[in-house]
Amino acid sequence: MSQFTVSRRDFMRTAAAISAVAAGQTLVSIQPAGAASPAKVRMQLGWLASNGLLGEVVAMKKGFYAEQGLELEIVPGGPNVDGVAGVASGQSTLGQISSSPSIMLARGAGVPIKAIAAGYQKHPYAYFSRKGKPIRSAQDMIGKTVAIQPTGAILLRALLARNNVPEDKVKIVNMGADMNQLVTGQADAVVGWITNTNALKVLGDDRVDLMLWDAGIQLYANVYYTTDAELAKHPKELSGWMAATAKGWGYARDHQAEAVGILVDTFPNLDKASEMEAIGPLMKFAFNETTKSAGWGAMTKDNWAAQIKSYADLGQFKDKVPTVDDVMTLSVLDATADIRKQVG
Repeated sequence: MSQFTVSRRDFMRTAAAISAVAAGQTLVSIQPAGAASPAKVRMQLGWLASNGLLGEVVAMKKGFYAEQGLELEIVPGGPNVDGVAGVASGQSTLGQISSSPSIMLARGAGVPIKAIAAGYQKHPYAYFSRKGKPIRSAQDMIGKTVAIQPTGAILLRALLARNNVPEDKVKIVNMGADMNQLVTGQADAVVGWITNTNALKVLGDDRVDLMLWDAGIQLYANVYYTTDAELAKHPKELSGWMAATAKGWGYARDHQAEAVGILVDTFPNLDKASEMEAIGPLMKFAFNETTKSAGWGAMTKDNWAAQIKSYADLGQFKDKVPTVDDVMTLSVLDATADIRKQVG
C-alpha cells in the first residue's frame, strides 16, 4: 500500500481533467443488471492491489456480492493512474484510497467525491526509531533527524503543530521506500505503515513505534469514496456493495489462512508467507472497539471535522475549505448498519 501518494497539486490536475463533471456532465458507472446477470460495480484502487483488498476478494470468492445482485470488478491503480479522476468522471462506481486527506483535498479542489466508509479505523502510518534513541512522542523529535517521503511532509508538520514542537527544532530529510537510513544511523526515525511487515523485518525487535494516530493526528486509512451522482442515483447498489464487503472482511478476520489463500490466488504476485505475517496486525486496524459498536467501515463526523481543521490551519486548502458534509456521508453506512454490526 502506498503512503499518502497524492498531493494537492495532483488534485488540481484532477479537477482540471474533469471539468466536464463540474459542469454537470457526470457519467454514472453502474451497469444495470440484465434478466440473468448482476449489476456490475467497478472499484478503482488508489494504488496496486494489496492486502487492503482482503475483504473484497473473499466476498467475491464466497458469493457475497452475487447475493446482493452485484458483480465487483477491481480496477488497479499505480503511479501513472489518477484513480480519483476515474471515479469522479464516472468510469468507476467507487474507489478505495490509502488516506483520508486525499478526499478532503480533492473536495476542496472541486472534485465531487465523498467518503462513504473507512476500511481501517486507525491509520497504520508511524514513525520508527531505535530503542537506543527512542522517539515515543513528538517532543522526542526535538534535535533528531527524521526521514520521510516528500508526500509525508504535511503529516509531520501537522504532528509537530499539534504537539507545539517548532519545525526548526527537527531536521527533516527525504527517504526512499525502505528503512535503510535508520539501519545505517543516517536518521533517528523513518516512516512507514505498521502493516507492512515485510519492510519492517530489517529493523528486527530493536524498534520503537510512534503512530501518527497516537500523536494526535487521527486519519482514516483505506477510505472508500464515490461521487455525489452515484449516491443520488444508485443508493441500492452502493448499499449492496457495502453489505457484501462488510461480510467479506468479517469472514477474512475469522478465517485468516483461507483469506490469505484467496488473496494470493487472486493476486499471484503477493507472497503468501508475508501476507500470513501481515494479516494479524492488519485486522487490528480494520476492527477495534469502534467497530464492535458501530460495525465494519464506521467513521464519525467529529473525526472528519478535526482532520479538516488540521489541514485548514496549515493552509492546505487553496480554493475552498470543505465542510464535513462536503467530504463524507453516513448514508450508506446507515443503510447497512444491521449487517455491518454483525461483523464488527
